[in-house]
Amino acid sequence: MQFCKIFSTFALIMAKDKIMYVCENCGQESSKWIGKCPACGQWNTYKEIKVTASPQPLSKGRGAFGNSGGISDKGSYTAKVLRLKEISAHDDPRIDMHDAELNRVLGGGLVPGSIVLLGGEPGIGKSTLSLQTMLNLTDKRILYVSGEESAHQLKMRAERIPHQANDNFMILCENSLEAIFDHIKEVQPELIIVDSIQTISTEDVESSAGSIAQVRECASALLRFAKTSGVPVILIGHITKEGTLAGPKILEHIVDTVIQFEGDQHYMYRILRSIKNRFGSTSELGIYEMQQTGLRQVSNPSELLLTEEHDGLSGVAISSAIEGVRPFLVETQALVSSAAYGTPQRTATGFDQRRLNMLLAVLEKRVGFKLMQKDVFLNIAGGLRVTDMAMDLSVIAAVLSSNVDTPIDSGWCMAGEVGLSGEVRPISRIEQRISEAEKLGFSHIIIPKYNLSNLNRKKFNIELVPVRKVEEALRALFG
Repeated sequence: MQFCKIFSTFALIMAKDKIMYVCENCGQESSKWIGKCPACGQWNTYKEIKVTASPQPLSKGRGAFGNSGGISDKGSYTAKVLRLKEISAHDDPRIDMHDAELNRVLGGGLVPGSIVLLGGEPGIGKSTLSLQTMLNLTDKRILYVSGEESAHQLKMRAERIPHQANDNFMILCENSLEAIFDHIKEVQPELIIVDSIQTISTEDVESSAGSIAQVRECASALLRFAKTSGVPVILIGHITKEGTLAGPKILEHIVDTVIQFEGDQHYMYRILRSIKNRFGSTSELGIYEMQQTGLRQVSNPSELLLTEEHDGLSGVAISSAIEGVRPFLVETQALVSSAAYGTPQRTATGFDQRRLNMLLAVLEKRVGFKLMQKDVFLNIAGGLRVTDMAMDLSVIAAVLSSNVDTPIDSGWCMAGEVGLSGEVRPISRIEQRISEAEKLGFSHIIIPKYNLSNLNRKKFNIELVPVRKVEEALRALFG
């Protein structure tokens, strides 16, 4: 028995660290360097990391929270196997974030024990959104862990944001994961913010903060803490120059919800979009307006996305779109000019480039307008990116309005999907689209004729113009 202990100790001492190669895009591991990742197909993404061969004991900080959460002091799990009928089916009440836009994107509020990843470009407002939201939660004990800013910087930012006095809001400036867990054991918070996950490192991994191994291990440890303790954790993450979340792809698989904060820094509007959500829909959208005092919720985006005066301007069409469950009117702007070079340009901002090419082909083939030698530029006003198929009709109308230099009357809006044969296909939630247009004072709306079958036209004061083909819509607009 004594010999076995001596031999085990000697084996641990003689164990050497080994080198592994990990794909920084998807987290696939390999014992040697590979040019192309077999899992995700990306080239030159394998990076060398050092893996410690000797088993390290679980740190004090990581095991400290486990007595009440399912992990013992030694770091072993105490969970047991349960039958499906033995598990309670009741839903835990969601945490109200006191922010209607954020609650909508999260699916009705923050779920206890969930882990949320908030990503976005530098300076877009991720920290501002997190800070002003947490300052308004006066009934929760919140720990804000910052690895990028000092306490003085956070205090200066908090003073610019109007909020109530909050004695439950605590700030910790720390980069070590073990130290963070020690403070969590001492403070016992009810909600944790980590800003950002790329700046946190653990002693169990011998690499710099922000590396693939560090991000993966730190996120996994925070996930175990959230699931065993029931305390929700919000992670703030960086994005790469391609617009994807920095770190391994497994980071998005670990978390429960992935939220992207979008928008141009030169515009005042910010879009909060859900990419992944295990507790709600991914089609929801939150809109904010950046101001000097922080982010302001935009409850009625239609009034901000529409230009007040566009009478006499060609190339402008209004569409009634829906993102998630919210209807709003979007201004579509188009500019058609003669091509200065041999190959005409096709540029779309806020709209799918390939769908624009398809709609231009339909306009040329089915309607007869020659746009082969014309430059076409399309823009969705307000910096918004819309994926609703009902935008097709307004795109074609705006392009044709700019081509013939004839403005569309200000009282007209439209909604309809255009097929390859030039037909206007039916769309969903037609009553919500019509009600939104009527609420904002529009007098006419063009809709697909197929949507009239189950529609009560008497309850609307706006005039409905049903069309079956693109030619009928253009004839109603331009005569």
